[in-house]
Amino acid sequence: MGLKITIAGKAFEARFESEAAPATCAAFQARLPFESKIVHVRWSGEAVWIPLGDTQFGVGYENHTSFPAPGQILLYPGGISETEILLAYGGVHFASKMGQLAGNHFITLTSGLEMLPEIGRATLWSGAQTIRFETD
Repeated sequence: MGLKITIAGKAFEARFESEAAPATCAAFQARLPFESKIVHVRWSGEAVWIPLGDTQFGVGYENHTSFPAPGQILLYPGGISETEILLAYGGVHFASKMGQLAGNHFITLTSGLEMLPEIGRATLWSGAQTIRFETD
């Protein structure tokens, strides 16, 4: 299944990491199309995130990391902090005010990585940006 992600009007191609995170991918695919707002992270470094409060995806940890590479998207399924989706655009050490977190790496951007720092700066300095996930 092809995946298109649009952030602040810029389109990215992406792939689901279905072999490494099958339950997370299936839970997220069931919610497509998914639209929300990204804001800049507070503790994690160069990333944007979608705060999802007490939203439950019904998954545990799989293919989890605290150090995603630029273009990797994580789902933190909740626990010591709220549920969230994080997109790294630079150096990241995933954390919250509660301490280090690990999220499920379930999507990887396959195009447009060079645009990510611009999106990160725009989110930091201009505020929340729209993000949409949909199949293509």
